[in-house]
Amino acid sequence: MSVGKGRSGQVRIIAGQWRSRKLPVNNVEGLRPTTDRVKETVFNWLAPYLDSAHCLDLFAGSGGLSFEALSRYAKSALLIEKDRGAAQQLQANLATLKCNNATVKNKDSLTILEQGSEQSFDVVFIDPPFRKNLLEKTCQLLESNSWLSDDAIIYIEVESELAMPQLPNNWRCLKEKTAGQVSFSLWQRS
Repeated sequence: MSVGKGRSGQVRIIAGQWRSRKLPVNNVEGLRPTTDRVKETVFNWLAPYLDSAHCLDLFAGSGGLSFEALSRYAKSALLIEKDRGAAQQLQANLATLKCNNATVKNKDSLTILEQGSEQSFDVVFIDPPFRKNLLEKTCQLLESNSWLSDDAIIYIEVESELAMPQLPNNWRCLKEKTAGQVSFSLWQRS
């Protein structure tokens, strides 16, 4: 599903405690929530890693990935979203779900990553805006500024025409797939 200027939409939670819930998505230019088909594949991949995981959702947008992880009993989620309206909608959706184990930060993801973290995250979602060249820098900051647990799982979603940039040497690809205009992959830190 795509949400463009002048349109609003919704994301659907596929499984878990909030199964089939639909949440509104703010109409932000360029926001393109992960489709249900891709999300189903990704969460089949992530099933062994989610229980009690601390999740980090960079460029959170609709929050669909975090909401799905939390619905499937991830322990917590930190959602970082630069657009103020989208961040406010994320906060409202968390309230609708009565979810108290997630936090929304209305800031630029790279700025937050540069600051480092006292908490390490087990599952990280990276779905940056298309054609902004943010992926490589994002991955470098995650690795160098103490954001990742020792064997963290990193989900990456990018435009399919993009050649995968240089990722940290200690990340290995577990799975990858392309669906239409989107390429998505699962990586593990070692």
